[in-house]
Amino acid sequence: MTTDAPATCGLVLAGGLARRMGGGDKAMIRIGRETILERALGRLAPQCAGMIINANGDPARFARFGLPVVADDIAGFAGPLAGILAGLDWLAANAPAIAWLASVPGDCPFLPRDLVARLHAARAAAGVPLACAKSGDWRHPVVGLWPVGLREDLRRALVDEGLRKIEAWTARHGVGLADWPAEPVDPFFNVNTPEDAAQAQRFAAVEDTLIA
Repeated sequence: MTTDAPATCGLVLAGGLARRMGGGDKAMIRIGRETILERALGRLAPQCAGMIINANGDPARFARFGLPVVADDIAGFAGPLAGILAGLDWLAANAPAIAWLASVPGDCPFLPRDLVARLHAARAAAGVPLACAKSGDWRHPVVGLWPVGLREDLRRALVDEGLRKIEAWTARHGVGLADWPAEPVDPFFNVNTPEDAAQAQRFAAVEDTLIA
């Protein structure tokens, strides 16, 4: 997919604890013919100049994807902001020509195929450095666009202030909203429970019908 958006690296946040699923990697749950992670990568990778997986624990479980796996370097389980910082740090060290990171959670099977371009458009239209997704009445702060230039500010907020809430940090800098309809399938539907996984299976069947 070609867009006019600046070169952007994609980050799948797969470091959650998955307590409501009984532990394990939610990204490895199979929805239809593919795991959630396979679905996320299949949709996001064509929009990006590269991909990273954020996950803690043994990175070997993701070896078959052939992608860099970066762990949080903030002590304790600091939530998605720590994963975003890890992605920004990796990008600064390994791909300094890329100034943008687009993050998605590892439990969203139906991500939009125009996500990155629309996040950049929302950021530019609002004249702010950050953007996140919205569907229906819900904002999705983890589905966001992050400039590498703000990584040290984010590190200070996490380490010195103990800040953990994404929207508390993004509000300091300004965040544009990229809006999608929530019907017939919410592109940011996330799988948190076994019931959600069952619903995602039904949504996948609907989506397959729409694409066919």
